[in-house]
Amino acid sequence: MRITAFLDIPGQDNLTPLARLEKYAFSENVFNRQIIARGLLDVFRDFSNNEEDFLTVMEIVVRLSEDAEPTVRTELMEQIPPIAIFLQESRPKFPTAFFEYLMPIVVRYLTDVNNQVRKAGQEALLILLEQDLVSQSDIENKVCPILLDLSAPDSDDEYKVEAVNIICKMASMLSRTTVEHLLLPRFCELCSDGKLFQVRKICAANFGDICNAVGQEATERLLIPKFFELCSDSVWGMRKACAECFMAVSYTTSPEVRRSKLSPLFISLISDTCRWVRQAAFQSLGPFISTFANPSSAGLYIREDGTLSIRPSVQDVNSNSCQPSNNVTVIASTANAASCSSEQPMEIKSESSTEETSAEVKVPLSVENLNRDTWEASSDCCMSSGEDLSRLSQDDGVVAGVEVAKDISFPGVTSRLQCSEDVFNTFLYWRPPLPDISQELELLQFKAEKHKDSCSVPCNNCVASSEIKKVLESLQEHIDDPDVQAQVQVLSAALRAAQFDSVGDCETRKMEESSGELQNQTISDQTAVSDATCNQVEEDTLSSSMSQDSISEQPTTSVLKSTDSEQHRGTSVFLKKEQENHPPFEDDKSKLQDIIPQPLLDQYLSMTDPARAQTVDTEIAKHCAYSLPGVALTLGRQNWHCLKDTYETLASDVQWKVRRTLAFSIHELAVILGDQLTAADLVPIFNGFLKDLDEVRIGVLKHLYDFLKLLHADKRREYLYQLQEFVVTDNSRNWRFRYELAEQLILILELYNPNDVYDYLRHIALTLCSDKVSEVRWISFKLVVAILQKFYANNASALGLNFINELVVRFRHCSKWVGRQAFAFICQAVVEEECMPVDQFVEHLLPSLLSLASDPVPNVRVLLAKALRQTLLEKAYFKSVGNPHLEAAEETILALQSDRDQDVAFFATIKLRQNNMDSSPTEKQN
Repeated sequence: MRITAFLDIPGQDNLTPLARLEKYAFSENVFNRQIIARGLLDVFRDFSNNEEDFLTVMEIVVRLSEDAEPTVRTELMEQIPPIAIFLQESRPKFPTAFFEYLMPIVVRYLTDVNNQVRKAGQEALLILLEQDLVSQSDIENKVCPILLDLSAPDSDDEYKVEAVNIICKMASMLSRTTVEHLLLPRFCELCSDGKLFQVRKICAANFGDICNAVGQEATERLLIPKFFELCSDSVWGMRKACAECFMAVSYTTSPEVRRSKLSPLFISLISDTCRWVRQAAFQSLGPFISTFANPSSAGLYIREDGTLSIRPSVQDVNSNSCQPSNNVTVIASTANAASCSSEQPMEIKSESSTEETSAEVKVPLSVENLNRDTWEASSDCCMSSGEDLSRLSQDDGVVAGVEVAKDISFPGVTSRLQCSEDVFNTFLYWRPPLPDISQELELLQFKAEKHKDSCSVPCNNCVASSEIKKVLESLQEHIDDPDVQAQVQVLSAALRAAQFDSVGDCETRKMEESSGELQNQTISDQTAVSDATCNQVEEDTLSSSMSQDSISEQPTTSVLKSTDSEQHRGTSVFLKKEQENHPPFEDDKSKLQDIIPQPLLDQYLSMTDPARAQTVDTEIAKHCAYSLPGVALTLGRQNWHCLKDTYETLASDVQWKVRRTLAFSIHELAVILGDQLTAADLVPIFNGFLKDLDEVRIGVLKHLYDFLKLLHADKRREYLYQLQEFVVTDNSRNWRFRYELAEQLILILELYNPNDVYDYLRHIALTLCSDKVSEVRWISFKLVVAILQKFYANNASALGLNFINELVVRFRHCSKWVGRQAFAFICQAVVEEECMPVDQFVEHLLPSLLSLASDPVPNVRVLLAKALRQTLLEKAYFKSVGNPHLEAAEETILALQSDRDQDVAFFATIKLRQNNMDSSPTEKQN
């Protein structure tokens, strides 16, 4: 019934419906005016046939919009969108009615004094924009000017907040030109609004939508600087909102900006002093890394339907091999990424975050480890430049005291250096060669003395050490807080690193000497001279550095020692302490790649650290597991070694939610990695999930077919023995688990040959057919039919006949009526799917099916009647004249029509399907 039906009832006033509408629209009773406003859509439909009456109604609406009661205006505004849609459908009659009468009301309500009316107007405007019912001229000349006035610096605070919210929401609905020219300048001003943090927070929360609306060029030119400001805002809520929308912002930027600017910015957020900011940043870390994905390097791309597809690569990449040319690229990109990640955060935030310091300490070490591991893996005798490492350390504000072995003795070094002209190696020639140290020994000693004098002058790291000590002293009062404890540990490590600055100069000089020795063919003769010289430099350096108060805690002895071992590497005391909490060098080299900035990957890999759960988020491991397929897709299968240990750690996590997340995505990860890596690394984890809790097993089960089809046939066949385990669940009431198993088995049938299906899957199907839950039984009957179809489609008639005989014994002669009913359903499905030849059906199944007509249970006879009338007799085989089996089927139908049970007689009646029977031949002919 219409709300305004009372307008059609003739009353004592003897007024026309239009006059009665006007009477109630301007009644003194507020309720009457509300009723009219609420039923305006019905009123327009009633009066749309007459143009004059329609215009009169429109004038009444305009007058009603000026009602003094806010509830009336709110009811009216809620009806504007459906009225606009109605007018759009009736546009040939009233082409300009909406723009002339209703759109001014919407614009006026944006500045209404009542908050509820304004919000109704804002919601109506967004709906109209979403439905594309507002013209471009109205947007530019009416809507945008109002929003710009409301968001002006001198505007009321409440109006400004609402206007900013509308601007952000409508940006995605407008054209790029309109947003860029009209709204973008004001949005940039609002991002720097120093009066209201609510305004900045709305801007930060919707920053990604604005970037997507204006495109890459405007984002990098105007929005990225504002984004840096918001990420360094003093209010933690702003920084948290920036972390949440980081992926959307990164998506609209170029790869260069993403790597050089946004990556260091994200490191600053992930190292924020506020726990909530760090929590949001870690949750966005995986999605942000996924924006670095490149289909050409990953070998995969995402189709329009969201599925992964393999793109053939030019050459297969072996993830276990380590080629020198590839390693050079890794070194260069890692060094650049580390340098960027340490420089940019200092520009963003004045205070030094503890986690940020920790990240800066680790970056130089990882670069040095990479150089060493690449050196060993490629068996090329060369070292990275000491000058570059020193510069990198200065950029980071921390010097990693990495010392180099004095004695370098590798098999085949001399021969390789002698033939360097014939075989060019970019790793040996990535920078200008160093001078020969052995020929300039006196100059080297002079430099050592000069270095000794310079060490007596206080350095910048001394100041940094004193500042760090002050921060540590201020944190002692709150040492019981877990966050403070984590910050103290990181600051202590930074303090030790700063104290080893003087030692780093000596190590840098020694690395130059070692590089010079590698370029000289007489390595063995010059090693002793170089060792003696560097020892002298080291002793002078240590003696001078001990005079500084800021490094009074530094050990008085050096760690430098020389051995004849082929893989000897000298390390400083600081590096040894770092190694106690980190994997050895052999494991570190597996975490290096050149797809994304290395600090981002290091932070992502640290999400499995138990300390993160205490200081950041208790569910941080779940977020890591959720985004791992995206990170793996970004890195590509050639860099799977970077994530392998993390994936294994997550797979053995104590929280079942983490393992469940991995179980639901393991099939996608298998597509990314390919069959070889899947068999080597994922299959063992997959086997573990099969024996896990039901909450974890269901993730594997839902995509069992998708995973098994990626395996080789021999590997896939091993799971035939384990499929039986899915029938047993922790809770017998968890029937959906068995239902999912039956659905997956229907798909899995195509992966195995008929003999394997008969030997293994047949037993599972028959077990599920006897389940206590009817839903499981019905889907299992379809599985049985699919198995029969598998046999006859592959010319395995003998297996099919054996299976049919088993079905007859197991279900037709079952003592329970449910089994006999199941037999009728299976026969009906066999006929519908045509999964076996008709002659085989009428010979082996039809006699047993017709014998159910004398079953004592009506439910069995009902299903028999349906099978015969709705399916069997509809087939052309049974309609042919002279069919010997048609007479038996018709006799059974006649017997069922006279059945004592009404339902059986009803479903067996010919009239029930007479219309369908008459139309079926016509449909087939068409």
